[in-house]
Amino acid sequence: MKTAMYLRISSEDEDLRTGEKNESESISNQRSLLRDYVCSHADLSGSEILEFCDDGWSGTNFERPAVKALLEQVRRGQVNCIVVKDYCAIIGLNQKGLENQGILA
Repeated sequence: MKTAMYLRISSEDEDLRTGEKNESESISNQRSLLRDYVCSHADLSGSEILEFCDDGWSGTNFERPAVKALLEQVRRGQVNCIVVKDYCAIIGLNQKGLENQGILA
């Protein structure tokens, strides 16, 4: 079984912009939270974890390198489960935007 963790934040930490860090604090926190979640659930704990990260990318569309790679693996049947901190990580749309796209009724 393969479990994909998708991490995203649209704005970078100030330390990331100054070169003091390689990734935003939010991404580090999301990674830790999701790894803990996968490891603490018996149905996921033995799975191979794949990580997809779009640090500094807006969620208003799917034109993001990591989300494109994730969705391609899903299409190929190479991912069994996707975990995200919240749905806004994968789709940065408000409820009205979701309704307009036919995702929510």
